[in-house]
Amino acid sequence: MDVNAARTFLEIVKTGSFVSAAANLNLTQTAVSARIRVLEEQLDQPLFVRNKSGAKLTTAGEQFLRFAASMVQVWERARKAVALPPGREMVVTVGAELSLWDPLLRDWLFWVRQACPEFAVSAQIDDADRLVDRVQAGLLDVAIVYAAPQRPGVIAELLFEEKLVMVSTTADHGRALQAEDHVRIDWGDAFAASYQAAFPDQPNPVVSISYGPLALDYILAMGGSGYFRKGFVRRYLQDGRLALVPDSPEFSYSAYAVHSAKADKGVMERIRAGLREAAARAAA
Repeated sequence: MDVNAARTFLEIVKTGSFVSAAANLNLTQTAVSARIRVLEEQLDQPLFVRNKSGAKLTTAGEQFLRFAASMVQVWERARKAVALPPGREMVVTVGAELSLWDPLLRDWLFWVRQACPEFAVSAQIDDADRLVDRVQAGLLDVAIVYAAPQRPGVIAELLFEEKLVMVSTTADHGRALQAEDHVRIDWGDAFAASYQAAFPDQPNPVVSISYGPLALDYILAMGGSGYFRKGFVRRYLQDGRLALVPDSPEFSYSAYAVHSAKADKGVMERIRAGLREAAARAAA
């Protein structure tokens, strides 16, 4: 199958129109229609219903959509792998959740530069579900995520065990902390369920923040409390700007390296060695 046909299909889906897709791809509308016609003949299914308002996916088109995206991504990865930089033997692709890039992914990149000079590296940041999707599709060698996914064809290896602990500012503008001073931080569905079970009567938060470092900056400036990774707030506990909230429950929040069960064992062992070293530093 011509990958350009898959690209054309995706552009029509994005724009909702054969005309707009042709303009964006710098093609004639006839050429766009011809590509889709050949694609439909190969699949033996109609992919679009065309009307005055544009083009709408058929049921078969909706099924083909996820495969088309994967095909284009795999092709792009293959194209980059063939065009390796001088002196490199392969491209290693690694993704991580935003809260795991510093220091884990950063330290791993430093390690690769020194220990694996034959690797070219492509690193990306995204949410856990999309990263694991790419591992399953063969678009990523490794995804570094919190919470081990239960997916067919992938292996999740523990990198380090972390705890989420409740901390509060020790100097809060001369007043005692109130329930509304607690900042809710999005640590994923598992944490949300555990938190709800531990604090069933807690009112809805006045402030919710999805990114831990931003929540910490807010609390340090305004006062308050919240759940954070213990390693991340260790230095603030040591210098007295934060304190552990007595008798508050702790929640497990461990990091995993996720890779395909079909991954090259030799390459994975080298990647894994660097991740272990970076994880040991992060947990120190």
